[in-house]
Amino acid sequence: MPIKVHDLKPPAGSKRPARRVGRGIAGKGGKTAGRGSKGQGARGSVKPGFEGGQTPIARRTPKAKGFKNPFRVEYAVVNLEKLAGFDAGTTVDPDTLRDRGLVAKRGLVKILGRGEISVSLTVKAHAFSDAARRAIEAAGGSVEVLAPPWGDRRPAARGNALTNR
Repeated sequence: MPIKVHDLKPPAGSKRPARRVGRGIAGKGGKTAGRGSKGQGARGSVKPGFEGGQTPIARRTPKAKGFKNPFRVEYAVVNLEKLAGFDAGTTVDPDTLRDRGLVAKRGLVKILGRGEISVSLTVKAHAFSDAARRAIEAAGGSVEVLAPPWGDRRPAARGNALTNR
């Protein structure tokens, strides 16, 4: 039977009780109880968190609440009303959107559902809202979700470390 972490314990006799100090002047740990003579450490006057005059960590840390998620995935968004300008039967992908100046030169593209679309398009993007997907398919088009450049793992920790995708 394998041994488990919760079964571990020190061998008998190896764990000794803690020394009780400050119980009179006889023997070890009497009188000053191991604290030395006088001074800050002997008097119990050190505040919790005091770092010897160095600015304490509670004052060094920023006061802003919350944190910035290093794995956040940001999208350049394009609404359906912008796609209405394409000709019927066109394949719309991030490169064609960049050529028209609808998204920045880097980053992931997400299609959102604001506006109307009446032309049949094949739209390729990294993400779609449900409303956008329904509207494109209702107009006779199709949607294709592009894989993120980091694959099936989580994104890089410093933004979307993308190279012109």
